[in-house]
Amino acid sequence: MAEQPDAGDTDETASDAVADPPVDSDASDAPVDASTDSVDSTTADPADPADPADPADPADDTTTDGGTTQSGLPADELDQPDTSVVDDGMVGDGPQSDQEMPLADHIEEMMRRLGVVFLVAGIVTILVYPFAGETINFLWASHIPEAATNRPRLYGPLEFILTKLKVAGLAGILIGLPVFVYQTYRFMRPGLYPQERRYYLSSVPTSLVLGIFGVLFAHFLILPFIFAYFSEYTEDAAVVAFGLQETFNLILIMMGWMALIFQIPLFIMLAIMMGIVTREWLEAKRLIFWGSFLGIAFIFSPDPTGMAPIIVTLTMVVLFEGTLAIRRWTGN
Repeated sequence: MAEQPDAGDTDETASDAVADPPVDSDASDAPVDASTDSVDSTTADPADPADPADPADPADDTTTDGGTTQSGLPADELDQPDTSVVDDGMVGDGPQSDQEMPLADHIEEMMRRLGVVFLVAGIVTILVYPFAGETINFLWASHIPEAATNRPRLYGPLEFILTKLKVAGLAGILIGLPVFVYQTYRFMRPGLYPQERRYYLSSVPTSLVLGIFGVLFAHFLILPFIFAYFSEYTEDAAVVAFGLQETFNLILIMMGWMALIFQIPLFIMLAIMMGIVTREWLEAKRLIFWGSFLGIAFIFSPDPTGMAPIIVTLTMVVLFEGTLAIRRWTGN
């Protein structure tokens, strides 16, 4: 029968085991590392969204084997910008010279460039004024029936001087048109692409040519028809007395109107080229434009008989539709 251990020996042995745990001699000799008593600084809370190691963080693009990232993009495309959205939703990239400016600076620049246009037109008017008397005699002899007997009548002391200023002002308008187109080009130049700049510059002399054609169109076609109509519908009832101011108001306004109206093809081409409108949109809205042409012609025409507004309206419609037809047929 085995010998039973003494209870006192058992308690003593257990107390010795608790009181004197085994100590590793090598570990006791090593210095204590303070980092073992704290949380590793590189280990972050998984719930922290800024943790670069957090798998839920979309910015974590650690490169894996095969040259791809955790987001599925190739590593060489990681830093490429997203070009699908530019300028707050506007697709496409503008010219490098295009820079945003405060509205006040835009308005100041626009007013300065308009001032240049008026300055040039004023200088031309002053230079032409000494020759305005000969121009009045030429236009009177060209359009007034029996000009030798129907001499101009003056009904005010300043009529002749004011008429000379208006005649000289017509020359200022002709020269001011290309200057206006050029100044608008300078105003819009930072936002234009190179091919748009070339087209806009080519429109500067084109504006002058179209203005001259408009004046000649009024001189050779519209004005002779209007004055012949005046003489015919009054010959059985009265004799027309041609006053200088009223007569030249009609002549100069018709010439100036035609100079402006003949710019319609140029402005349509510029608007389409710059993407402001399309040919299809203009064709769909043609009735609105026709009505606008008629209203403008009747508001600004000095002819009380209604013939001049009708002719002006027809001219505007023909230029509008002709420009669209050329673009439709040529595709250019």
